[in-house]
Amino acid sequence: MNIQHMLVVIDPTTEGAQPSLERARQLATHFPHARITLFICDYNSALDGGIYLQDAALQKARESLIEYRRQSLEKLAGPLRDRGIAVSLEVVWGKRLAKHILSAVSTLRPDLVLKTTHHHNLLKRLLLSNSDWDLIRHCEVPVWLVKKADDALARLGVSVDPLHEADKPAALDQKLITCGQSLASHLTAELDVLHCYNPLPRTLVFDASVINDYDGYAKDVRQRHAEAFDSLTASNAIAETDRHLLQGYPEEAIPGYVAQRRINLLIMGAISRSRLDSALIGHTAERLLDECPCDVLVIKPDGFVDPSKP
Repeated sequence: MNIQHMLVVIDPTTEGAQPSLERARQLATHFPHARITLFICDYNSALDGGIYLQDAALQKARESLIEYRRQSLEKLAGPLRDRGIAVSLEVVWGKRLAKHILSAVSTLRPDLVLKTTHHHNLLKRLLLSNSDWDLIRHCEVPVWLVKKADDALARLGVSVDPLHEADKPAALDQKLITCGQSLASHLTAELDVLHCYNPLPRTLVFDASVINDYDGYAKDVRQRHAEAFDSLTASNAIAETDRHLLQGYPEEAIPGYVAQRRINLLIMGAISRSRLDSALIGHTAERLLDECPCDVLVIKPDGFVDPSKP
């Protein structure tokens, strides 16, 4: 993974730490030629029209807010520029954060988007569109969702699906491993490659022959996944000690594994074909986002095109 340009999304709702910016600063030490664009999108409903302010007054108030945000970005950019990092600034006014991030990605074509992520409660998961999930589904470049940036990137994890039961293209697994190996090399980090499998629960098996020999069925499932996983990892020179076959659904098995191995970044793939697909299917990356105690880097297949585009 050759990072030449990072788009860093700054949270305007906090005056404190910006984990996405701190993570970008760390990456810049390992990618010294990378430049950074600091991006902020702000919106205030009080400045969106009404009977108390004329159009000219509204426009002036918005311009004042935008200038204030630009000055705050200049303060954040100062220490980076002092280290010799090229930094540019983007300030926009708008209500839908993800829409404006995607627009900036389309215009600026960064290699990587970094955004601080927050916990999303169950109600938001069920009912609301969330900017993090929109980026997972639609962003055409890798998205690094930062949870905390006070830890060094010492161990990375790559989640693959060699049997493609999540209907991901085979080439994506290769891309994920290559990306993980490249990042691990640049960061001088350890790399784990993992795959989750899960046989049907005994209560959901209706085939009489399988019910009579459920243990044999479960063993066959494990062997099939193990063979595919070993073939994929061996072809990429992954040491056996760095291969980890986990039993369980990814959103259940991976978070505990990540905590146990003290993984700082989980790299995984995601695809989205249409708006309907995004509305009906809870993607693994989205379900893992809240459960994993580490950063998540989401990568799309080569040639991926945002399905929400006209």
